[in-house]
Amino acid sequence: MTERPARPTVTAGDRPRVLGPVVDEATRCVHYRTEVDIIAIRFACCGEYYPCHRCHEETADHPAEQWPVAERDRAAVLCGECGTELTIAAYLEATGCPACGARFNERCRLHTHLYFQVEG
Repeated sequence: MTERPARPTVTAGDRPRVLGPVVDEATRCVHYRTEVDIIAIRFACCGEYYPCHRCHEETADHPAEQWPVAERDRAAVLCGECGTELTIAAYLEATGCPACGARFNERCRLHTHLYFQVEG
């Protein structure tokens, strides 16, 4: 998998694909679809983007793996509003997209451990 840093706004055709039961172009899914549920996470196990852990659990043919702390510089979070890919470190420090300013769901922090190993 090639490292891709955060990049400027892209068109929908240039965006990485997002798998699972996605309900709109902003990466909302059947599980999380509020105004601020606009990110997808690239899973460490398969390199594919899914809107949430439940989408991966329901549609992937393998168990999820968390990103190691040492790989926080990997582009693994997609802003569904503008298509910018953020590094894990940038996402964990943000409350919204640094490229377009769209707010992210702050309650996603409750699920951080499902996607990323936590320091501890």
